[in-house]
Order: sequence, then structure tokens, then C-alpha cells
Amino acid sequence: MSNLPVETDVVVVGSGAAGLAAALTAAEDGARVIVFEKERSPGGTSNFFEGTFAVESNMQRQRYITYSKDEAFKNIMEYSHWIANPRLVRAIVNESGVTIGWLQQQGIEFVDATINMPDSPRTYHIIKGKGEAVIKALVTKAKEKGVDIRLATPVKRLIKQGDSITGVIAEENGEDKQVKAKAVVIASGGYANNKEWIKKYNGFDLGINIVPVGNVDKMGDGIRMAWEVGAAEVGNNVLELYRVGPIGPEFAMGSQLELATIQPGLWVNPRGERFCDESVAFYDASVGNANARWKEGFSYTIFDEAALQRMTEKGIDKNANVSTFPGTKPADIRRELKAALERGTTEVFAADTVAELATKMKVDPAVLQATITEYNSFCEKKHDDLFAKDIKYLNPIVGLKYYAIRARTVFLGTMGGIRINERAEVVDKKDIVIPGLYAAGFDAGGMYGDSYPIKCSSGLASAFAMNSGRIAGKNVLKYMGK
Repeated sequence: MSNLPVETDVVVVGSGAAGLAAALTAAEDGARVIVFEKERSPGGTSNFFEGTFAVESNMQRQRYITYSKDEAFKNIMEYSHWIANPRLVRAIVNESGVTIGWLQQQGIEFVDATINMPDSPRTYHIIKGKGEAVIKALVTKAKEKGVDIRLATPVKRLIKQGDSITGVIAEENGEDKQVKAKAVVIASGGYANNKEWIKKYNGFDLGINIVPVGNVDKMGDGIRMAWEVGAAEVGNNVLELYRVGPIGPEFAMGSQLELATIQPGLWVNPRGERFCDESVAFYDASVGNANARWKEGFSYTIFDEAALQRMTEKGIDKNANVSTFPGTKPADIRRELKAALERGTTEVFAADTVAELATKMKVDPAVLQATITEYNSFCEKKHDDLFAKDIKYLNPIVGLKYYAIRARTVFLGTMGGIRINERAEVVDKKDIVIPGLYAAGFDAGGMYGDSYPIKCSSGLASAFAMNSGRIAGKNVLKYMGK
């Protein structure tokens, strides 16, 4: 026997940061809300983010950070070459500072308002306990407000009467059940695990030349349902890309080998050729785009004993997360290297000569030797004639021992699908609102151009989720006349 209510005010599809923000915002003003989550636990990818973007928050004012809403808006739009929806970008930016205060009211603690890369605005609000703490707090507050959170209960399709969305069909205990609603918010987290869509919209072979990180069963359910009722498409081709290695069940996320891989030393493509200014390492979107050029799905980081010594004595240049700041000394990296090599991994290589290293990497020894010779000449003259890398990151590869680590093209999520306006209302191909339907987070497109604008708005992905969710919740209330 079903215990699902036959009707409610608001249905939210998905229990990540976007869905929970929408649900709690609507419930705070008395709306009856049901959240449907197809997984057995809430949060999904949102459990893993470390900080979030905001401008003109109280935390920033207290630190005399003067970066303004206007500056943030202009920088995001210019980064996207004005491909992004300017009204949507403006709405998210304007809401962001207030959302930090709202999150603090829910019991979420912030450590600092800072940066997590060079020469970027101080927009990054670091969260105590990471995204997991946000999800726990929002779930707790939502339940206190009467939100009904249904886990392991997927939504199958939307109900449309006339031009309006009037409910959903959800699957409970293997049976389809109809739940009537005045409004539906789609926040199911994108399509990162959908092989067919990744190939169709992004041109990659999932699991072969691109790897999703932190995503489980993200098949684009919400996007598909919106398209079925006439929603327009936008942003299907945008991924939150970056470059990381080594990858495999034997390697822990954030390992010291990963620290070595992401440093701005010498990187080569699958042919053994240098392919970028490696100091783009500090900007995930740029390095993700650079790495994604290779259909093999990986490049290599090359280093030697001298590089290991610099890291262990002086510390790293590029941090992996907020707990490994520049200057962190990876004291166990040699032990990790030794253990990986003894396991016979195909992700990490070591050799006494460049030719031997190239053979293990399966690249032409002559090509790799020419690359290293040229790179060393740039280091000697203190000028990168090829890619103009900053001289402070130019260190020669001179041997005693040579190492290579395979660095994969990975992504944290898809960043579009459903076209929304600045009120998070879903629109059709003529930009006409579909009454009663809203979208937020990774299901919604229009915030980005072709890449995640991390350099000018660090933490924007999580901020877009929470702010688009809050905007959706507020406008659902207006739609219902509350």
C-alpha cells in the first residue's frame, strides 16, 4: 500500500544542494514540499565540494574584500564571451552574498573567504565539514520545516495539463504513483554517467578518454523529463573538466602522487610532446581543456629526483584542496612511488634513462628526449620560447632517476541541459515559460559559455546550485501566490 501523498504544493526532483535549497526555501514560507531522490542517501556530488562562490557577503566585508557584484558579473560574462545568459548570471551573482548568510542561519560554518588559485578574486567561501556538512544541515532544517524527503524513490516523468506542469509520476516500491503538485523543481544533478549523452554532446567515450569523479547514476533523468514536456536545450556541451592522476582503485584521492602530478613542471602528451604552459595547472578549467585535446584521455607529468627533493624540502606550488596549501611538503611521496611501482601499476613509471622511461610510457624515445632537451634549454636561458611559462616554474629535468605519471582527463559534472530564465523558470524553444516548472543546479544551463569560469569565480558550481535552487524556491512561492 502506498504511503505517498496524492498531492502537495511543490515536488523537488533531487536532493543535492540545489534541490534541498529549493525545498527549504519554499518550506520556510509554508509550502508543502516533497523531495524525491532516486539514490538511498541524499546529496550526491554536493557532498564533496569544499567551498562556494559569493560576492559582497558579510564575511567579505569583514575582511575588506571589495570585489563587487558588478565586477563579478562583468568578469563571468567576458569569460564566456557573452555566451552565458546575462540575466541569469546577474541573478546568481546578486543572490550569492545573501545566500552565505542564509546558509549560516541553517547552522553551516564558514572558515574563511579567500582564494584557491593565484591572481583570482577572493570569492571562495570555505566550508567547515565541506559539502557533506551543507547537505546534513539542509536536510535537518528541511525536515524541521515539514519537508518530506523520499529516498530510493525516482521520478519517472512529469504530468502536464494544458500548458502547465501539475505533478509527477514517481516510482515507489516498484510501482508508479501519481503525485499532484502546483509546481515542480528539477534538480537531479545532470548526466555525468550517461555514456550515450556524453558521446553525443561532448564527443568523449565515458570511462575511456574521460572519467567522471564523484558521480553515481547521473543519467540525465530530470533533463529528459523537461525535454519531454517541451523545455529548450542549452549548455549540453559544458563539462567541469580538470586533469588529475594517477587514477585507479589502488590510488587514494588526494594522494601525494596526485600532488606530484598536478605540479606545473613538465607535461607531455601521449606522443611525448609538450602541449601547454604548465602553469595553467592552477586553473582547473584551462588545464582540463588542454588535456581534453588528446583522444587517448590522458597526458603525462614528467619529473626527476631533483623535483622530488624540491617538493619534500620546499613544498608544492599547486595545492590539491584546501587542506594542502602551497608549501605543503609531501613527506611520504617516495614511499607512495615505491609502493605503486612494486604493484606493477600502469599509471606510474620510473627509469634510469629517458629512453627507458619513454619505452615504458610507450612513446618514441627520440621524441621524449627532444622534448626534455628543448625544455632544459628554456630552463637554462630562463625563458620559455614555446609557451612563455613563468620562469619560477622552469626547472630542468636532469635525471639520476626519471618518473612519469599518467594524468587523466576527468570531470566533476555536466553543466547544462534545461534552459531557464533568471527566475529559474523553465522555458521552451521560443523562450516562453512552461508554467509550474523550474530547474536548478547541474540540470540547468545558461550560466556558462563553453567552460567553467573558475579563474574569476572560484566556487561557482556549488554557488550556482544553491542560488539557482533558492531562486527557484522563491519564485515557486510567487507562482503559488504565497
